[in-house]
Amino acid sequence: MYTLLKQEGAARRGTFETVHGIIQTPVFMNVGTSAAIKGAVSSLDLENLKCQVELCNTYHLHIRPGDDVIYKMGGLHKFMNWHRPILTDSGGFQVFSLAKLRKIKEEGVYFRSHLDGKPIFMGPEESMRIQSHLGSTIAMAFDECVENPAPKSYSKSSCDRTVRWLRRSKEELKRLNSREDTVNPHQLLFGINQGCTFKDLRIEHMKQIRELDTDGYAIGGLAVGEPTEVMYEIIEAVEPYMPKDKPRYLMGVGTPTNIIEAVWRGVDFFDCVMPSRNARHATVFTWNGIMHLTNSRYTLDERPIDPECDCPTCRSFTRSYVRHLFKADEQLGGRLAVMHNLYFYNTLTERIRQALDEGRFETFRNEYSERLSRKCED
Repeated sequence: MYTLLKQEGAARRGTFETVHGIIQTPVFMNVGTSAAIKGAVSSLDLENLKCQVELCNTYHLHIRPGDDVIYKMGGLHKFMNWHRPILTDSGGFQVFSLAKLRKIKEEGVYFRSHLDGKPIFMGPEESMRIQSHLGSTIAMAFDECVENPAPKSYSKSSCDRTVRWLRRSKEELKRLNSREDTVNPHQLLFGINQGCTFKDLRIEHMKQIRELDTDGYAIGGLAVGEPTEVMYEIIEAVEPYMPKDKPRYLMGVGTPTNIIEAVWRGVDFFDCVMPSRNARHATVFTWNGIMHLTNSRYTLDERPIDPECDCPTCRSFTRSYVRHLFKADEQLGGRLAVMHNLYFYNTLTERIRQALDEGRFETFRNEYSERLSRKCED
């Protein structure tokens, strides 16, 4: 159940109650695609990095180790020793990203494994069964993520199909939750809004899927190459038609600035691989901008990555040392940088929540939205 605690303009401060704990929103979900954060960060680490929700991927876990294996091991929470909420993506985006290998039909999608070329079929029922095996807190409905730009006629037919797929996803998850042998009989379902960058399609699609009354709603198919301002315009167009008593999730977003700006426009949930991916390439986020740790200026720098940060990395190591680790190709460098970036993102949403609690989010936005996107000169 979502509870709206406070609102400043369109920005929302709330809580979302689940069987695995209460999520404080706005929230950033840390992406552990294959039941692990890339960069050798464990579930135990995540507890110390302020992570509330971990996101795992249906397609990747179905391929390896197999959702049947995870089911036999007691579900995803037990398998990875993570006892807070987990959201599982439906696999729809992987179908989009594997476009060269797919064939979309009404019943679902036929495609091939990116590992060995093995034929795979996934439709709404298959996606729900896999996610039920995983036992995640929140399951995502199976949808089609259409490439931007796309012909409006195709986008319209895709939206219509996604509505039909959502109806099938909801019916199948209801059936699975009623089974005695299900891992998580309280598994929740989020529907996904599509429509490319066509505002009228987005609005009409949102009107249709809200009638199906799922536990939350996501805006999908953005942050896939369109200009940032277009993404913001789509959020502004769709937001008035999203239920006020359900959480809103902007999928695959984004930079710290994107998060601040999307919260300003009414979004509650976020996820992105950027903090961990960038960190593994020595790029870190700080409260004074973006830093590239391999820069020679840090060779003798005794300061932590960010003097304002109290993450495990910043409490214990210098810029000089972390730079050395990257230069020496030591895996520890990536781990320490990933830990810092995840802590930064989780602290960012924590500070956003605090600003909303205190009625000063507009001031926070004015101070940090632009600052966090620029190069750190310190």
